[in-house]
Amino acid sequence: MLEVLKKDLHVNNPTEETIGLSSEEAFELLSAHGENRLSAKNKNSVLKIFAGQFHDVMVMILLVATVISVLLGEYADAIPIMIIVVVNAILGFIQEYRCEKTLEKLEAMTAPNAKVYRDGKLSVIPASQIVVGDVFEVEAGDRIPCDGFILSAKSLTCDESILTGEALPAEKVARTTQVDFSNLNLTYMGYMGSVATKGWGRLQAVATGERSQMGKVSKMLENIYSEQTPLQKKLGELGRTLAIICLGVCIIVFLAGVIRGEPVFDMLMTGITIAIAAIPEGLPATVTIALAMAVRKMLKRKALVHKLHSVETLGCTTVICTDKTGTLTMNKMTVTHAYTLSNDEAEYIFPKDKGSDGVINSDGKLIMAWDNAVLNEMLICGAVCNNARFSVSSPASGRNRNGLVSKYQAIGDPTEAAILTASARAGIDSKNIQLKRIDEQPFDSDTKFMSVICTDSEGEQITYKKGAPDVIIKSCGYKLSDSSEELAPLTARDRQLIMKKNDSMANSGLRVLGFCEIRNDKSVFLGLMGMADPPRAEAKRSVRLCKKAGIKTVMITGDHKLTASVIAKEVGIMQEGDLCITGNELDNMTDEQLCEIIDKTAVYARVSPAHKLRIIKAFKAKGNVCAMTGDGVNDAPAIKESSIGVSMGVSGTDVTKQAADVILLDDNFATLVNAVEEGRTIYQNIRKFVRYLISCNIGEVLTMFGGIIMGLPIVLVPAQILLVNLVTDGLPAVALGLEPGEKSVMQRPPRKESDSFFKGGLLTRIVIRGILIGLCTLASFTCLLKMGYTLPQARTGAMITLIVSQLIHVFECKSEEKTLFSVPFFSNPFMLFAVAVSIICLLLCIYIPFLSGVFALVRPGPTMWLVSVGFSFAVPIFSGIFSKLSI
Repeated sequence: MLEVLKKDLHVNNPTEETIGLSSEEAFELLSAHGENRLSAKNKNSVLKIFAGQFHDVMVMILLVATVISVLLGEYADAIPIMIIVVVNAILGFIQEYRCEKTLEKLEAMTAPNAKVYRDGKLSVIPASQIVVGDVFEVEAGDRIPCDGFILSAKSLTCDESILTGEALPAEKVARTTQVDFSNLNLTYMGYMGSVATKGWGRLQAVATGERSQMGKVSKMLENIYSEQTPLQKKLGELGRTLAIICLGVCIIVFLAGVIRGEPVFDMLMTGITIAIAAIPEGLPATVTIALAMAVRKMLKRKALVHKLHSVETLGCTTVICTDKTGTLTMNKMTVTHAYTLSNDEAEYIFPKDKGSDGVINSDGKLIMAWDNAVLNEMLICGAVCNNARFSVSSPASGRNRNGLVSKYQAIGDPTEAAILTASARAGIDSKNIQLKRIDEQPFDSDTKFMSVICTDSEGEQITYKKGAPDVIIKSCGYKLSDSSEELAPLTARDRQLIMKKNDSMANSGLRVLGFCEIRNDKSVFLGLMGMADPPRAEAKRSVRLCKKAGIKTVMITGDHKLTASVIAKEVGIMQEGDLCITGNELDNMTDEQLCEIIDKTAVYARVSPAHKLRIIKAFKAKGNVCAMTGDGVNDAPAIKESSIGVSMGVSGTDVTKQAADVILLDDNFATLVNAVEEGRTIYQNIRKFVRYLISCNIGEVLTMFGGIIMGLPIVLVPAQILLVNLVTDGLPAVALGLEPGEKSVMQRPPRKESDSFFKGGLLTRIVIRGILIGLCTLASFTCLLKMGYTLPQARTGAMITLIVSQLIHVFECKSEEKTLFSVPFFSNPFMLFAVAVSIICLLLCIYIPFLSGVFALVRPGPTMWLVSVGFSFAVPIFSGIFSKLSI
């Protein structure tokens, strides 16, 4: 196989102008070798989903009994039952098929991408489309999409523990020998499924899919929707308990009917039919459909739910730990202030008009970079120690020593883009700087700086660094003189002045970075830049909403303590008396001490990923359900540890996204709060339709059981029971799952995960309502018989009462706090549609001769309608009386 792959492998020389494959070559290879996937997930076919609607044991028993009745010539009983079963199956199929498609869409959206050279251009494509010979790039946080050898790399290390079990990241270097991709632990190879933890690399694909090392040792087992959610399991257990009770009742009904002299076969069919109509075996499936609909709704609000169970957990969230930059703020960095220190301190302000060139000095004059040697050197450092680039740039007219750039549209990391733009506004054109980069040390959350090594036109080597001011200052021993040609020692007083200015900028809410250069082994401080990143307009409202909902919001950031505190106060996270703790202070605390102050702390600043993990564990130790946001590769442990891991969709790395339960597609804190609100709403809605379904089932069972106990004729024949089930259990229950959130949903404390599903008297309400539905149906049936109506007429009236009372009850279930007469009837158009369809189905079955014959129904007169509907409306009246008495 190695030789076959080598034929397709077009080894690229990194110095060639055209890198990678053409689109035509890639298409041919993809057709020949298939997609870059491991063993595919088994998907349910359309036929399998439809056939699954008949897999229930009770349905199969009913179908067998129906076939027997056909063989015996009892077509009147068999035909309506077959019609109902098939229609029910079609409705169930439609719902399950839509649910399946929604989950497939979500799975596709969370599938990894890869940065691949096609037709000489670096493009982002689905990782499944990579073929042998493709050249792709990875950086810290990217998951390597296939096996490939390294063409070039900068400080690249990869976590290969998924393949090798080795805990420490493996250092990677460019290939210098013949390619051998048949083994693991090769320093010049990147392996599918491993994660780049640091640095950058360019690789060429040599094995994809099942031909990769990952494909040899494992099959893709990941199926994020295979397990039932905790709520599904709870309701599954409830369904089984109710099923046992219902089966017991059905057996009693069967035996009582036989003892009373009813035909054995008729009573058998009646018992089976009651079991089918009453046993809530579909509760877990209904929950899945409701959760899938909630996921679809969340997606419209820019929150991509990766795992279904997280929809439930979102509603229990008590603490949200959020990053600052890009989540609470707009992540639109703009350099507003600069500071240098040579013989004297100097401050600079960048004009608010972003189209204006130059900076304003302490005298209020507009100057360019070359007007001050130290400022010029710092801005060169900012432009060179930078991986952002301009998508549109053109030299301005007029004399310009450094090539003035007049239009700025920088792309890349927002911080680096802001620095590059600031340098350009002051006259520094990064393309015309006579420096050649020869190496880079990428920014690391542990070191808190980035550095590049360059050579100038004379071959002298210079290192430029930018990073956290305290880290930069510690590494510096010198400062520039005004001429920038002589060095002076950086004294203790100088350090105090720098830190004072740093604190001053941070107190203004600016993010501050320090800059230095190293020449001839001497580290020279160049200056500071302060960047404004305004809070999102919606952040303050969302934080306020969280407080009303009993959710504590905590900021966790790598920024300076003062900067973080200013933003936290501005958005409402930090109040009078709240604490701001730094990473250094955390290092000096025990876990017990952290737990003691964690409730009083609103901001954690200058923290590392290890600190984030400690904070999450401390919150969970105190019984909190904690949501944690993150974007970097090192955030993955904290995200996995949290109750709800939240990744940034724009700035998040592959590994963070795959570790997360929820992905914010717009990196917005407000989106996370919206997701919490949706999580609460869907839990409420699940309670609503469970309340509705079980109440109706109790009513149906009590109607049949009560009739037997009272010595009445069989109240409803099997076909009528199934018709009731079809008309009332389908669309109305789904409609309850689509109820919009009530205004109070974010005005009450979070529920506890340990809380009973029926907390708040829900079970009592369900039982009472079910009993009332059954009693009123029996009363309608008895009353009509006493008034001289025939048995078919009485059954028709009882069925009308049972259906209408259930359709009235669906409106009562819209709220647990309001009565039928105060709920908003028009807030859910789909419910109005569902109830209208149910009523139309009832009327068609009554007034169309063929259907009325099939279901043994007769046309009711005005009096019958009045009696039947009257008893239906008696149900909510009696229910309201019971509710008042229970209070």
